[in-house]
Amino acid sequence: MASYQETLSSNELDDAVIMETTNINHVEVIENVIDTLEQDDSAMVSHTPEGGYLWKFKYGSVEVFVQLTGKTDEDTITVWSIVLKLPAKDEPKLMRQLLEMNCSSTLEASFGIIDNQVVVISTRTLEELSPAEVSRLITIVATIADDNDEALQAEFGN
Repeated sequence: MASYQETLSSNELDDAVIMETTNINHVEVIENVIDTLEQDDSAMVSHTPEGGYLWKFKYGSVEVFVQLTGKTDEDTITVWSIVLKLPAKDEPKLMRQLLEMNCSSTLEASFGIIDNQVVVISTRTLEELSPAEVSRLITIVATIADDNDEALQAEFGN
């Protein structure tokens, strides 16, 4: 039996990768990831009039939100989870600790403040976003939030 190996030129290989990433159904990928992480059938989704999606699910002791603004390359996926409500005790110490953690332990995510709440957040455009990257973004935010919320609340919560 004869065997052969197909070789693709660099441009053909680039085109194949682009085709593979442009045919990804990000909604399906996000829902599959949430399915593997969510607890107690807690996942909920809502649709925006502009064609976006917002999911919420429970992971450990936190709620995780995933927002997809649309389905074009310019649209974004944002994943966040609230870990502490503000105001907090000793906010200068809290801010220093969060900045240090941003540099050492948050990977593609970071701590930030939205509406007087400390969050773990990550956002990215959909251009060339692979299913593995979607899974990683959601998992990183959920894990970092769950690993840190109780300690932050115990030390800095009111």
